[in-house]
Amino acid sequence: MRSHTLEYQIFGDDMQIIEIELDPAETVIAEAGAMNYMEDGISFETRLGDGTEADQSMLGKMFTLGKRALTGESLFLTHFTNRGQGKKRVAFAAPYPGKIIPIDLAQHGGVFTCQKDAFLCAAYGTSLDITFNRKIGTGLFGGEGFILETLSGDGLAFIHAGGTVVQKRLNGEMLRVDTGCIVGFTRGIEYSIETTGSLKSMVFGGEGIFLATLKGTGTVYLQSLPFSRLADRILRHMPKMGGSSRDEGSVIGGLGRLFE
Repeated sequence: MRSHTLEYQIFGDDMQIIEIELDPAETVIAEAGAMNYMEDGISFETRLGDGTEADQSMLGKMFTLGKRALTGESLFLTHFTNRGQGKKRVAFAAPYPGKIIPIDLAQHGGVFTCQKDAFLCAAYGTSLDITFNRKIGTGLFGGEGFILETLSGDGLAFIHAGGTVVQKRLNGEMLRVDTGCIVGFTRGIEYSIETTGSLKSMVFGGEGIFLATLKGTGTVYLQSLPFSRLADRILRHMPKMGGSSRDEGSVIGGLGRLFE
């Protein structure tokens, strides 16, 4: 199934919005709740799945839904279609500070693998599927790196990343990365999860128990601020229920938290 052709423009720096221009009858699919605004003439419909497997059996559909439910992803995708005359625009916003990255699947062998919560929107005809790491034993404890999402097709897909984005090209090399810092990678990159090393490093190193290993030939996208890390810092500095935050930043307050 050939993907619809999209034209787009990205606005902003750290809190970006992508505006997609649709010709009549063109469709873009997006995660539920990602839409920011749309022009008159665009209709939207919430569907189970991406629409690329219309002839899929009920058992196959239930299996696909089960995988998305297991990962905590929404069971639904929203399809936005230009039903009017002339070009119409619809915009989507990233859910937290960072960058929106355009991925031309045709230039990457038709496949791109990304973190399960990185997908923002894509041209209709793009297939989304959940991928599990082969090493289930380590994957269960590997944080964000256990579950990945595969985008397949020949059109444009857009993913979002937290903080600053770094693009690295590997030529038969190996790169070890914090599991949450991976945004995605192209075909040709082999992905696995391994322990960080000694027990001392695991307990006191502050880098977690597992690291992701990326090796092969292809392109890797990394993010400086995974959402899980941002959320953890926010929760850590929130005042406790019924408590007071007036000593925040003081020496006494810091000592009090240390003894806690």
